Amino acid sequence: MSQQLVFQLSGTCNNYPWGKKGKQSLAAQLCAQTPGIDFQINDDEFYSEMWFGDYPDFPARKLDTGELLSDVIQRNKEQLLGKKVMDKFGSELPYLPKILSIAKALPLQLHPNKELATKLHEDDPESFTDPNHKPEIAVALSKFEVFAGFKPLEEITPLFKLQPLQEFNPEQSESWTDETLREVTRNLLKADLDTVNRVQTELSSIPKEDLGDAAYILDLLPRLQGQYGPEDAGSLVALLCMNYMVFGPGDAVWIPADGIHAYLAGDIVECMARSNNVLNAGFCPPGDRNNVDTFASTLTFKTHNKDDIYLQSQKSNKSRKGKTVAYRPPISEFDMLKTDLGAEEGEQLTPSEGPGVMIVTSGSGVMYAEGKYHQLKEGFIYFIAPGVPVEWESHQGMQIHMAVV
Repeated sequence: MSQQLVFQLSGTCNNYPWGKKGKQSLAAQLCAQTPGIDFQINDDEFYSEMWFGDYPDFPARKLDTGELLSDVIQRNKEQLLGKKVMDKFGSELPYLPKILSIAKALPLQLHPNKELATKLHEDDPESFTDPNHKPEIAVALSKFEVFAGFKPLEEITPLFKLQPLQEFNPEQSESWTDETLREVTRNLLKADLDTVNRVQTELSSIPKEDLGDAAYILDLLPRLQGQYGPEDAGSLVALLCMNYMVFGPGDAVWIPADGIHAYLAGDIVECMARSNNVLNAGFCPPGDRNNVDTFASTLTFKTHNKDDIYLQSQKSNKSRKGKTVAYRPPISEFDMLKTDLGAEEGEQLTPSEGPGVMIVTSGSGVMYAEGKYHQLKEGFIYFIAPGVPVEWESHQGMQIHMAVV
């Protein structure tokens, strides 16, 4: 029997406590749409993510057989991955796509670069399950709030001249460098619980006019305290040192390896290089945090303002009818395509050199690929092999996100 080049997948939901509850979770709603799987939404359960890649944690499966996607790929690597991917990335999907539904802040985190990831994996393979880096993008499906990257130094420096914060920058240098910021971040994260509590209390009493453009800190601080308490230093790092941004549907952010970030609220499509490595330093129980010195020493300063974070969409060169845009992060593992069809509209995509994994994020329609018609509904996920052109049509409108190489 010849290998199918286009086939439907089922994803796997997980239940981290930062996720949305029950039917409020888009991740759960989309997962529940997959036909023939044993997944019921429990209104009292948190549903944080749906993964639909070949990574062993929360894996995707071929829907008609229940086989792991990774097993299907391993049997037919040449056809399902293609020469380009096998030559450059080996015998696995080079990316990992997910849907996230975020009710409260994810851990303050970074994903280590390849060199550090390799060392961490060798030293502690249970905690760091692969030797790869994990740069990522997030495309908003709703209002999306995020802390990502560091503010410009000239916006951070004045805040640490305020009396409650001077102790974290003992030298009180007038001219900060990135190394000053690294040490201040380290000092904040190493502060004891009583100090963090006291500083947050003093910070909350500073007049708005003394904070200037950072006056939003006084609005966000009680919200973060309500989620993680007044003793979590993550609140201080995020509010004082990081960019706070609010996006709408279709906006996207880029997080490089070693980039500090904490997603705060919203529904997103996320895609990353194939890894699950993370260093956490805040917005989580103390026992879940990694070594502060390792975290601080690893920080990158590539993203130092909001423009460094925002990933602009571009017209896709795969689109024949102009209905598709591409998000192209500065890495080779993947691009993300977004197709928006109105009523009675269609799109044709030219073949890719590597594999694609698509999900219908809203609406319904049909796909013509590999000589067959496939029904598409919200939440349906498909694998598309290299070299396969696809056509989509919709009577009522449809949106599709697809990771491609």
